[in-house]
Amino acid sequence: MKTISDELLVALMSDMRDVAQAEILPRFRAISADAIRAKTAADDIVTDADIAAERMLGQRLGERFPGIAIVGEEAASDDASVLTRLANSELTAVIDPVDGTWHFAHGVPMFGSILAIVAGGETVAGIIHYPVTGDFLAARRGEGAWHVATDGTRTRLAVAAPAPIDEMHGFIPLHMFEPDLQAQFAPRVLRFLRTTTWRCSAWEYRMLATGAMSFASTRA
Repeated sequence: MKTISDELLVALMSDMRDVAQAEILPRFRAISADAIRAKTAADDIVTDADIAAERMLGQRLGERFPGIAIVGEEAASDDASVLTRLANSELTAVIDPVDGTWHFAHGVPMFGSILAIVAGGETVAGIIHYPVTGDFLAARRGEGAWHVATDGTRTRLAVAAPAPIDEMHGFIPLHMFEPDLQAQFAPRVLRFLRTTTWRCSAWEYRMLATGAMSFASTRA
């Protein structure tokens, strides 16, 4: 598979919408404390919504692509060997069922679901669904990226034009770097017009893809 057809892209978006309506939105602002658990740190958490959504979307993808390997964030968090499926499978789906789980668990509507389809080691399609607003960002290899409204209307996306450093807005999560690197990077951050972090890649990617922000940095 070298690409994903437009019809299949629409079908995948429909699957993600169904999963959000069944497993994510009913739990939003209704999740109990015992349905939230810490992973690597106190603010790195997983909820029942993450696990249920990952399972349901994985099942949908397995029906749509018999034999596809599933690499889910929560499954990989429990068992790092899941990540080897990316190298050992011809077709793989990479799922982040609820990106921005901290926001989700605290009733903040800044979260999303992320899906990538990887064929032969190359990403051929990517979709981000925003359950609260109901819209999507979608991209196909070699075809560009679009914002897809709830009624299906598409708007072609373009990233921000190059600009001088002192005119650039960007995302820099200093807290994710080692303390010594934080001390090195902090003064340099002031060279940009403005930097921030939103604790949610799905929404940071949205701002990058629409050209609202110039760049994003992540820990290597």
